[in-house]
This record gives sequence, structure tokens and C-alpha cells, in this order.
Amino acid sequence: MSDVMKDAMHILLVEDDSVLADGILRLFKSHGMVVDVVQNGNDADALLQRTEISAVVLDIGLPGIDGFEVIRRLRARGSNVPVLLLTARDSVQDRVYGLELGADDYLVKPFATQELVARVRALLRRSAPQPLEMHLGGLSLNTSSRRAKINGKTIDLSVREWAVLEYLLQQASRVVSRQQIIDAILPWGAELTLNAVEVYISRIRLKIADAGIEIRTIRGFGYMLEKVEP
Repeated sequence: MSDVMKDAMHILLVEDDSVLADGILRLFKSHGMVVDVVQNGNDADALLQRTEISAVVLDIGLPGIDGFEVIRRLRARGSNVPVLLLTARDSVQDRVYGLELGADDYLVKPFATQELVARVRALLRRSAPQPLEMHLGGLSLNTSSRRAKINGKTIDLSVREWAVLEYLLQQASRVVSRQQIIDAILPWGAELTLNAVEVYISRIRLKIADAGIEIRTIRGFGYMLEKVEP
């Protein structure tokens, strides 16, 4: 895990079910996260106004103001802190409403604990500041203009090819799994199969063949982008 991730993992958990809240608290702490827990919307709103938080895990059905109102007030103050909704309401309308208010992702109860951790980590990665220009070998990516170049020549990438390559470059010389790639690049509600990741990797390999870098397959683990030594 990068130093950025270690420094960023201060989570606000807003959940009125004390048993569930305690379980999530223990889960997050076991993954090295610092966690504040509140059990109603008013306390969450007050804490978010005075404390710097890296991500919010927010139940919708809360005493006091509900989770929707917490998000509305948060975004009205201009805060971009990532918000993951927890909801027992398996309703498309509720999920869409929360996302339109400014939530970044959601999970419907009951959920797998490992998925909750993966989604929170993905939100933290996406919200971490990124350099404007990234380079490796002959490859350069400009995250502002969304341009990729090989030895100064622009190459064409689809939206998802760009997202995969950008993530691999951010994690250069580290092994990342296909699931980590999916968690890192997908917006809320989108779907991508593990096999589709392989397809994008294959396409990217062809496009960066002249850059002096390669995407290595580490069998049983995933992929690693690294510079090819002469």
C-alpha cells in the first residue's frame, strides 16, 4: 500500500445499528484505518464541519436527518470527500437519488466485508491527488489533457484503456490484480468482467510496444508495468 493511502485512511462511519457499526469498526481497524463512528445524521453533519475526513461510509436510514440530507449538506458546503452509501433499500430510485445528491458509490445490505473494504480503498485512491504528468520509459500521460504519448507521438486510447493504463502507471513496478484494476477504474454502478480486463491489457500492450516498457503477467497474481532494461 502506498504512503498516500496510509496517510489518507481516516474514515467516518455513520451507522445507527450498533452491532453492525461495531463489526465494521473492527474490520476497518484490522486494515489499518482510523475510524470515527457516529449513530445519527445530526452528529455526522456536525463532525464533518469540524473534522478533516478522507471518506464517509454512510447509512441512509438514520435518526435525525437521514443520509440523503447529510450528503446534500456536505456537497452544499463544497466538500468533495468521497461518500459510500450503505442502504437496506434495494431500490434503483433510492440509489440513483443518493448518487445524484453526490454520493460516489453504494452497497446494499447485506454485503461482503471484503467488498466494503475494497470499495472504500478504491474511493480513497480515486480521491488522492495525482501528478499532472506521469512518465515511464518513452510513455507519458497528461492527466489534464487526457493525452498519452509514446516518444512524443500521441497514441489513441479508449476511455477504459486510458483508465487501465493510468492505474498501471500509478502502480508502476507493483503487482496489481485484475480485481484491483476493476475497483480502481470503475465508477459507481458500472460492471467489468475479469476477462474484459485481459482484453484491455492485450490492446494496451500493442499500443505501448515501442515505449521501452512492458506489462508483465505475474501468474496467479496479476500484472506489473515496468521499464524494460536494455
